[in-house]
Parts: sequence; structure tokens; C-alpha cells
Amino acid sequence: MNKVSKIKDDVKIEEAIPNERITLAKDVWKRFKRNKLAVFGSFIIFVLLIIAIFAPVIAPYSYRDQNLEQALLPSSREHLFGTDFFGRDVFSRVIYGARISIAVSIIPTAISTILGVFFGSISGYKGGMFDLIFMRFVDMMFAFPELLFVIAISFAIGRGLFTLFIALAIVGWPRDARIIRSQVISIKQKEYIEAARAIGMSDMRVLFRHVLPNCIAPIIVLVSLSIPGVILSEAIYSFLGMGAQPPTPSWGAILSDGQPFIRNAPWIAIWTGIAIFITVLAYNLIGDGLRDALDPFLKR
Repeated sequence: MNKVSKIKDDVKIEEAIPNERITLAKDVWKRFKRNKLAVFGSFIIFVLLIIAIFAPVIAPYSYRDQNLEQALLPSSREHLFGTDFFGRDVFSRVIYGARISIAVSIIPTAISTILGVFFGSISGYKGGMFDLIFMRFVDMMFAFPELLFVIAISFAIGRGLFTLFIALAIVGWPRDARIIRSQVISIKQKEYIEAARAIGMSDMRVLFRHVLPNCIAPIIVLVSLSIPGVILSEAIYSFLGMGAQPPTPSWGAILSDGQPFIRNAPWIAIWTGIAIFITVLAYNLIGDGLRDALDPFLKR
């Protein structure tokens, strides 16, 4: 009788507990929220996104407005970050420059990730001669200096943001392909992949239905950690004159414009450098938080 009553009590307790299904997304979000630095980085990127969308409303002046009588003025109530050598408001240009940083963080990263996932997954899953030839091609891409590659594309197509986006995507996809390839090689050795092959599933179906879904976590981490490097690359190439062309405001172009006046008007470079630093730091914090949240070995 005691055993029967105990079983009944256990059944009542199990029925009283709500049957909540914990999905991967909920588990990752729960662990991500515990990382305060990652949440802080997400807040910074959210604010940056709002600033980029509502730049015409937030900016007190247009990024095109020139007033040579107010050239190289320090910070004041009228010009929060001062003015440049054309008398343009630096604060307004930094705000408009956030739009290019958001575009850089999305377009080239998305293109390079799609190409890297597609070619890297096929190479890792097929193996054999195709994988050998593909990886030698990737090694050749790594051997070619990135700066010279971007310069060659700029001279072939023409300078501008569109050319820079294409160049950054072409330069970035071999790195993504190599990482995804290593993940696919590791996953395709699992027992459930062998079972899927044994029941007669095609290679493409196994790849896109069973292999790639298990690569989502490293892909997300790869994207989040690649964005800061892409933003810095855009700033560097715009600084060298291969990115946004005048009068389009880019943080790298603003730094380039302020270089000759670094002693007389350092605020042009300082405020722009702070914006780049904060943005890159925020993306790195998000990437570290996602890496920890998606790592199954860090679960407690």
C-alpha cells in the first residue's frame, strides 16, 4: 500500500508541474542574458541602429552643409563635435557615417557567409579530389595580400562603396569556407549521418537537412565575430580613399579628412575614432556572449 500511494503521489506531482518545452533558442537566450557585457553590447548596437535609421532627424545639420567661415571650430553648443576644414558639422557627419557601418556589418558579411557556407559545406561533405582542389584554391586566396586584392578590384571596377562591399565579401569568404568545412567534416562522421545514408537519403538532402542545421551555432558565432573586422576594414580602406567618396560621410573617410589637421583640430579624428572603437567593442562583446551561449561544454 505504501508503494502504491507513493506512486500516486509522484504522478500527482508530475501532473502539477507544467510541461514547458525548452527549445534551443530559449536556452541560448537564457544563457545570453546572463552575460551582462553581451547585453550591454547589444544595447549599444541597438542604439547605433536607431541612430542610423533616424539620422536625418537626430543630426542637427546636413552632412553636406559647408560654411568656410566656421571651419575648424572646437566643440561648442552649435557644433557638439566641432567642425572640419569645410565648416561641416562633425557630429552630423559621424551620425550619418553610422549608416555605412550598419551597411558594412550586414551586406559584405552576409555575402561572404553565404559563399563560405555553400562552398565549405560541399567541400567538407564531398571530400576527395574536389576538396583537395578547393582547399588549394582557398590557400591561394589566403596567400594573396588582402590590401593588394582590394586595390586591384577598386582599379578594375572603380572606387566606391559598392566596389568595397564586393571586395570585402570576396576577401572574407575563404576564411568562412575553411571554418564551415572543418565543422562539416566533424559532423558527417556522426552515427545519425551514417543512418541517414543507410536508409537511402541523397547526399544533398543529408547535407542540407542533417549536417548544416548542426552548423548553425558556429555560423552564428562566425558572423558575430567577423563583423568587427569588416567594420575596421571599411574604415581602413575608406581612409585610403577606396571606400565612400566625398561628400558621402564614412568614419574612415572622416578620419582621412582629419589627418592633416590632427594637431590643429584633433577633435575630427578623436570623435570618429571613439565611434569606431565603441562599435567594434560592442560587436566583440556580442560575439563573445553568443560563443559562450552556444557552447554546449559551458552548460551548467
